[in-house]
Amino acid sequence: QVQLQESGPGLVQPSQTLSLTCTVSGTSITATQYNWNWIRQPPGKGLEWMGAIGGSGSTYYSPSLKSRTSISRDVSKNQFTLQLNSVTPGDTAVYFCAGPSLSEYEYWGQGIQVTVSS
Repeated sequence: QVQLQESGPGLVQPSQTLSLTCTVSGTSITATQYNWNWIRQPPGKGLEWMGAIGGSGSTYYSPSLKSRTSISRDVSKNQFTLQLNSVTPGDTAVYFCAGPSLSEYEYWGQGIQVTVSS
């Protein structure tokens, strides 16, 4: 059974860096058939795909967020991490990690609320 769990701070100050971690259990994040995604949902809006990291370590980013986003992984902990730089209140959202592919999200974390505010 594959499970995902997001972790990180719930409050980030404007202009700072948002950093979230997704811990995966039940499978290895290095399996080449998988891509592990970060998706967010701002209040009152739809889901927005932010980016992903593949089993080989390849990364993919939304063009609109690419300049501020970095996704990495810690294979030893079976985790992948999102960093979003220079955040503004517009980055306030529920952030999800999901898999197992770029287009099909069979597995979801429970989501973590992140508020950008001073």
